[in-house]
Amino acid sequence: MQRKDWIGLFGRAKPEELQALAGHLGPMPAPDWLRPPETGSVMVRGRAGGTGAPFNLGEVTATRCALRDGEAEGHAIVQGRDQDHAARAAWLDLLLQGPRAAEVRRVVVEPLAAAEAARRHDRARKAEATRVDFETMVRGED
Repeated sequence: MQRKDWIGLFGRAKPEELQALAGHLGPMPAPDWLRPPETGSVMVRGRAGGTGAPFNLGEVTATRCALRDGEAEGHAIVQGRDQDHAARAAWLDLLLQGPRAAEVRRVVVEPLAAAEAARRHDRARKAEATRVDFETMVRGED
């Protein structure tokens, strides 16, 4: 898993789920903020059919932050206004770049990834149950 993958995973995680898993690592130390948590808006863009020209869909509230420990930096952006969620995600990003990386992967990243995969599978299963296949019948008017 690359850094962009775990940053995205932390951003998509439910705040209470991330808090519970990160709690197994001990208390978060007082951060040396590069950018304290700040809430603002980001523009969400889409593409018609996933391949068309991009268009602005609308704005979404997001919170971002960045912290430092020595030479390493932790960054996070999460949807919504939860500053604790953003700070915790940045702290975990920072830990994944240091000597505790294996522990953080085992205790936080792997359970989060499994939970997200289960949610996606469940959503896909429910969507598949409502799918309708249309068949075209040929009329003999040729």
